[in-house]
Amino acid sequence: MNIKERLLKGDRRACARLITMLENNDEEAISIIKDLYRYSGNAYVVGITGAPGSGKSTLTDKLAKEFRKEGKKIGILAVDPTSPFTGGAILGDRIRMNDLTLDKGIFIRSMGTRGSLGGISKATWGAVKVLDIFGMDYIFIETVGVGQSEVDIIKLADTVLMVTVPNLGDDIQAIKAGIMEIADVFAVNKCDLEGADRTALEIEMNLDLSENKDYRPPVVKVAASRNENIQELVEKLLEHREYLERTGKLKERRKNNAKLEIIKLAEEEFIRLIMDKTLEGNLLDNLVESVVSKEIDPYTAKDRIMSLINS
Repeated sequence: MNIKERLLKGDRRACARLITMLENNDEEAISIIKDLYRYSGNAYVVGITGAPGSGKSTLTDKLAKEFRKEGKKIGILAVDPTSPFTGGAILGDRIRMNDLTLDKGIFIRSMGTRGSLGGISKATWGAVKVLDIFGMDYIFIETVGVGQSEVDIIKLADTVLMVTVPNLGDDIQAIKAGIMEIADVFAVNKCDLEGADRTALEIEMNLDLSENKDYRPPVVKVAASRNENIQELVEKLLEHREYLERTGKLKERRKNNAKLEIIKLAEEEFIRLIMDKTLEGNLLDNLVESVVSKEIDPYTAKDRIMSLINS
């Protein structure tokens, strides 16, 4: 039985193997995704983002257990910082969810960023498709936790859950542009700590300035380590899904995300093509030397590369 048949039959090893192949840019894996793509589109993707130390892993663990009570199959992609020694994920997030590995209805995969910015790995897009084809009902993507620039998750998730905690030492964080604007649901974790009410109020005040009058992201105070208000948070996530489906915005969001993915793939292929072409005869190095010595400008260098590509 080949890997495609095994994946469709729910073979966990085939699922893990295919994700590894995608991380290694294996052409066979891409071919398999092409063949099986018609089986995707059934899973609902929830992105979980927030600052380091906000408790994303613990919250992901609790959310997965709540959804499992309803018999839902859960895929978890925990994106970790890349190890500078091995190039792989440090696996810190997976360690915190270790007890979930015993549940056959949950599939957990840690993925290293491998230099990608934006909070998620480049291979995450492919991994989501693998878990979708594998038969997951919900896929949770836990991002690295890098701060204001971590916005790529909105290009992939149906619902974005923003996790914050009180007393991070940056009260103005709640009114900054960027990551706060991509959230569909807010969770103020560690609500048993002093300052949780203030943090929630600051988020609510920020939401008052939003131009979106159709939907106001809810703010839920939770304590993941104590399993407090997790069910309420699940309800808010489901309410957002219902809102997207009722208004047709889910289809609209997925259409926009598909466009962004196509552009991203085309950019990657175009960069590869440029590198292959310019490495011949040291063209790129020669152009760089000419730009540095002011013999030509960067725009002219770009034009020369484009003329080579178009020839």
